[in-house]
Amino acid sequence: MLNSELSGSVKGLLAEYKKAIIELINSITPLSADQLSSIADADTKDIDCRSIQTVLAHIVFSGFIYTIEIERSIGLKKSYPDKTVFKNADQYIEQLNLMFNYCENFFKHNPDLIIEQTDNSKKIAVGWGQLYDIEQLLEHAIVHVLRHRRQIDLFIKKQVELAV
Repeated sequence: MLNSELSGSVKGLLAEYKKAIIELINSITPLSADQLSSIADADTKDIDCRSIQTVLAHIVFSGFIYTIEIERSIGLKKSYPDKTVFKNADQYIEQLNLMFNYCENFFKHNPDLIIEQTDNSKKIAVGWGQLYDIEQLLEHAIVHVLRHRRQIDLFIKKQVELAV
């Protein structure tokens, strides 16, 4: 449950983040370990996009990174987690929920953050070279899940078509 002390903007962003994660969970819940690990794009140069399994590992890893980048921006000394590949959908569902809870708990413990920043010198310089304020980084986290959920849905569709 979201903290009533959080601003409407943060509550709205967290609700959309949770919604995106639930949609992803609904897509992967029925998948077998074989479906997760099956190579869906053998031609890609992006190792995070070869199978549903690698995409999910990337989503979970990135989700933690987004919150850690915000934590670092306010002076917390946080290190990045290792990227972990899991064998089944239940493990990814657990990790997706942990990832969201980590983010939500951060905002519960920091309810007074200014999330919108127009001064670029006060924005978060993330490891991949972009500048974001907290609001933009959380929006990026949401869209990241949505884009990869779409990719996973296309991989599932391809698997179904090949099975026919």
